[in-house]
Amino acid sequence: MQLIHERLPETSREAESVEPEMKVALVGRRNVGKSTFINSLIKANRLIVSEVPGTTRDSIDVRFELDGKSFLAIDTPGLRKTKSIRSDVEYYGLHRAKRSVRRADVVLMLFDASQRISNVDKQLCRYVAEQHKPCVFVVNKWDLMVEHMPTERWVDYLHDTFPTMQYMPIAFITGQTGKNMKTLLNHAQMLFKQSRQRVNTGELNRLIRRILEYHPPPLFKNRRPKIDYATQVGMDPPTIVLMCNMPHAFPPDYRRYLISMLRDHLTFGEVPIRLYLHRRGDEDRRNDVGL
Repeated sequence: MQLIHERLPETSREAESVEPEMKVALVGRRNVGKSTFINSLIKANRLIVSEVPGTTRDSIDVRFELDGKSFLAIDTPGLRKTKSIRSDVEYYGLHRAKRSVRRADVVLMLFDASQRISNVDKQLCRYVAEQHKPCVFVVNKWDLMVEHMPTERWVDYLHDTFPTMQYMPIAFITGQTGKNMKTLLNHAQMLFKQSRQRVNTGELNRLIRRILEYHPPPLFKNRRPKIDYATQVGMDPPTIVLMCNMPHAFPPDYRRYLISMLRDHLTFGEVPIRLYLHRRGDEDRRNDVGL
């Protein structure tokens, strides 16, 4: 994970001259401050904001502009454990929230700075990860904790709780006053651009060769698995296919290592990457391995 500061790093490649509207979904458990976040952002009480948990029952779209860039904010119902859902309204609210995540280009996963990470938070993060969505971990209501806790402590807490999502940036905001929210949105737009990057096939293969030379895959039944070539086949998220002789011979930890190295050396270092290992010449690809 990368902690978001006021000064943001720039991607190594220029974005297209005409930028599409970015859809941002705000997700989190009940009463985490999602509606207040949007109201502060657009400086209008477009949404109903209440101290009563669970006020937002449906997903609500709000279109706005910031620095000449167009955004669509999707405010979702606050979620709780599925077994606690007692009404049809909340049941369908859960499914609408998941649909909002699927619709989004970037997800802002909100946490309450004064509360511990809950099972609901973990379920939401798992769903966001399953959908391969770019995401920012947003610690809201930071004004309540800024004098009592260093940001590093919350960063470590998130790292320990979500060890496979450490590449995701972290923002500390106060939604009610708007503090750090513009910086957060600028960084979210960077993630949107990263997810739409495409790497040159030659550059990708040169990187794969360097990775294999530096740390080759482990032996499998006294044979060394080989990667013949790599190519990027998709964006949103960046999707890379490695053609190899034995896809099943690459253990999960080595596949995670490959993704980590790709993230470190390519232009999409803060977004999910889909990696597929295909057996060369295998037409039906029943032995594909994805991560």
